[in-house]
Parts: sequence; C-alpha cells; structure tokens
Amino acid sequence: MWRRTYLLLILVRLYFALSPSYIHPDENFQGPEVIAGKIFSFPHHLTWEFTSTKPIRSVFPLWPVYGLPMIVLRWVWTETGKEEVAPQIVYYTLRALMFILSFVLEDWAIHELVPSPRQRRAAVVLVASSYVTWTYQTHTFSNSIETLVVLWSLVLVQRILENKQRSSIFSSGLLGVLVIFGIFNRITNPAFLLIPGLYLVPHLIRKPFSLIALALSALLTTTIAIITDTSFYSPTPLSLRTLLRSPIITPLNSLLYNAQSSNLALHGLHPPYQHLLINLPLLLGPAYILLFTSPPITASSSPLRLISALSGTAFLSLVAHAEPRFLLPAVPLILSSIQLPRSKSLLRQFLGAWIVFNAALGVLMGIYHQGGVVPVQMWLGQQGGRSMFEGVREVLWWRTYSPPVWLIDGNGGEGGLETVDLMGVSTEEMMRVVKGSVGDCKTGRGKGVVLVAPRSSVELDQWTGAGGTDEWVFDELWTHRRHLNLDDLDVGEDGVWATFKRVVGRRGLTAWRIQRNCER
Repeated sequence: MWRRTYLLLILVRLYFALSPSYIHPDENFQGPEVIAGKIFSFPHHLTWEFTSTKPIRSVFPLWPVYGLPMIVLRWVWTETGKEEVAPQIVYYTLRALMFILSFVLEDWAIHELVPSPRQRRAAVVLVASSYVTWTYQTHTFSNSIETLVVLWSLVLVQRILENKQRSSIFSSGLLGVLVIFGIFNRITNPAFLLIPGLYLVPHLIRKPFSLIALALSALLTTTIAIITDTSFYSPTPLSLRTLLRSPIITPLNSLLYNAQSSNLALHGLHPPYQHLLINLPLLLGPAYILLFTSPPITASSSPLRLISALSGTAFLSLVAHAEPRFLLPAVPLILSSIQLPRSKSLLRQFLGAWIVFNAALGVLMGIYHQGGVVPVQMWLGQQGGRSMFEGVREVLWWRTYSPPVWLIDGNGGEGGLETVDLMGVSTEEMMRVVKGSVGDCKTGRGKGVVLVAPRSSVELDQWTGAGGTDEWVFDELWTHRRHLNLDDLDVGEDGVWATFKRVVGRRGLTAWRIQRNCER
C-alpha cells in the first residue's frame, strides 16, 4: 500500500515541478538567470548581490547545478540540427532537473538516515506528501540545494560514525567537499551542521587520516570556489596577481553584510520567535504539533536529524531577517524524526488534517502563487513581429514579482521589448510612466506600451471597464487565469470577504496594450 502511495506522490511532485508558479524572485535571479545569460544569448539582469563592489553571491555552486545541464542541453540541441534553445525549454529542463534531484537525492538520503524499515516507510511518505517537497524543493532555490547538501552531509557523518573500524577516508573527503560547497551556496549551511559535526570530533582524533582527508578536500574545494568567483567578478582576465591580492570570497562578504542590522532592515526585520512560532508551523502544518505531543524517534536511529533541524532553527533565529524558505533543510529532517500517533482515531485525524493542509498549500504555492508571471513573460518573448506589438518598445510590470528577463528570449534587449519593473508603485506613478512612454498625440501617434498587471487591481477599471475614459485605450492582449497576487490583500480596508472576492474572484494576470486615443 505504501509503495503505491509513494508512486502516486512522485507523480504529484512531478506535476507541481512542471507548474510555472513563482514562489519568490530569488528562484530565478540567484541562479538560472545568471548562468543562462552566460551560456545563451538571452537577455539577463544581475541583481545587486552580483553587482556590488563586494558581491555576496557565489557562482561556484551555480555552474555544476545549472550551468552543466544548460551546456549539455545546448550541445544536444545543436547536434539535432535545431536553432538555439528556446528559454522555455531551458526553464522546464531545470524544473525537471530539480524534480530528479529531489526524487533521487532527497528520498535516498531519508532512506539512509532512517535505519528502521517501518519508520523509514512512514518518513519517506511524510516527506513525499509535504507541499514543501512538491513546491519549494522542485524550484531553483539555493535553499533547495542547501537541503540536499545538509541531508547528504548528515548521511556522511552517520556513515563515518557507524564505521568505527576504518578511517572512512573517502566519506571524510567527500564531506569536506560538500560542506564547502554548501557554504558557498548559502552561508546558513553551517547552522544545520555545526552541532552534528561535533559528533565527529572523537573519530577524527582517533583517525587522523580522516581529519587530513577532510581538511585537504575542504581546502581544495575552497580554492576552486575562490578562483571561480574571482574570475567571474574580475573586470580583467584572471591572473595570479589578482587572485593573491584581491580574491573574491563571497561567503565572507555575505557574512559581513548580514552582520549589519541596517542591511537586514532593507529586506525586513522579524522577531526572534519568527522561525519557531510562525515559519515552522507554516512549513510543517499538523506535523508541527507532533513535535510536542509525540516523542521523537531518537534511540534506535541516530538523533542527528532532529539535532540538525532544531539547532539550525535556533541559530537562524539569531538573525533578524527570517523567511520560511530559510528553514527548508529542517522540513525533511523533522518529518523523518517525528512519530505518528499510535491511536487509530488520532492517526485518522492527523492524516486528514495533513492531506487537507498540503493539498491547499500545494495548490496555492505550486500553481496560483504569482503563477502568471512566467507564462506571460514566455508569451511576450514569442510576440516579435506581431502587428499587435507594432510601436511597442516597453513592457511595464505592475504589482507582480520581478519578471525573469531571460525568459523573454530574443524579443528582449536591444531592439526588442524592454522590461520595466514598476513593482508596487501607486496608480498615479504607474500612469505617469505610461504617459512618458507613449507621449502625446503629436509625438506618440501609433506608439504604445504593454502593461502587465493583476486583474484584481480595481484601479484599472476606470480604463479597462465598459465606461472607460476617452483619453486612453486599453486593449487586452492575453490573460493567464492561474494567478493570485497575495501582496494585494487589503483586509484592513476592504474587509475579509470583499478582499477574498476581489483577489480570488478576479484572479489572473493580464497584458494590455495601452495607447492614447488620438481620434476623439
């Protein structure tokens, strides 16, 4: 029974992996967009993390995770005699890759970490049925990669501890590579590994060759990472002089940046209990309660999992900026550590609540959350030369997450459509930009601009509705209905029901062509 359930959950995970929801801009701007701009001729935008004088994002982990698949895809594509790969092909290839990494590496790690067959079955199904696995873990987040790194670091730690007769040189060397890879991927990686790593100290003292293998592999990986980053960020060709005098050490830059509360305030400050009392329940749902009402599995199967999850949560709570995705590594660790209720009635209640919670959050975060941004951007990239875009040079994005520029293909950049992210500016400011782009009837006749905005933005009704003004013409070009803009919730002003009716009832993301009405 559990095998059939698990296979069904794999199909569910694949469905969400290939659904173009948009959980957070970082899933594009901290990975695929950077590498896609280097390998293909796609337009791309580097965020401040890459353009700062002291960049805080490393490209070292991006090349094996995203760069290598893109290079292989380009080679296969050209070998078949086709033209350059379309960005949507690259996009879905990376999503399929993240699904495979999650399905193979995450599930395999759970098998390794939970020795008891009975407990293992429950752990695998719990992890596979979590909406976090369906959505966050199949998106191109650095946090998703961090989860795999943490899990396999714990697998190696457990293997080393269980093999008391040998030095475990290979496992120790591989652990050194993984830890450094994880640090260059995200500086939060040590938060989940520091306390479990202390279990290795007696072994490393007894087996010095393990310590040497660990240190050498970590040193070699660090050197390669610094060379890679310095080469990427250096304005001149990399030389030994540049590498020795001004190396780019991105984890250090990131640590120094995040150590200043004034910098964190730019991204939002949260109370110390944010992770424990808000983010973990949001990620775990009903399973969060079992942390306190049901004794965790510890004795027969190493306590490393729960220790890693709780110590990581505690360390990250010391940082004032706390987003739920920062705790992604803790989710499979906790779900594989808790015990399900032994009472049949309580078990049925838990399973019912678990299914409803994950189905609801899965649909929301995996399908509808900013779900129109990627499809609309891909559609725009395919409109080059269409009559409806004659005279259009700018696409204004309003009240959405920042659109991935690389998905607009050859229709973006010089001579094509320019993407302008207006974020959440006021209606007046948005129209001021429209007027500046279109011009007046003397200078702007025939010119237009495309506005992409949620249908729930009622302020646009004065132009898009039946009784629209005579000055502007809003022509609806395309709409993607599977889009919800949760940032548009205004319960305080509109009330709960009115807000729900507007945001959900008028769901969708629409592209309008805006022109002045010069015939009136």
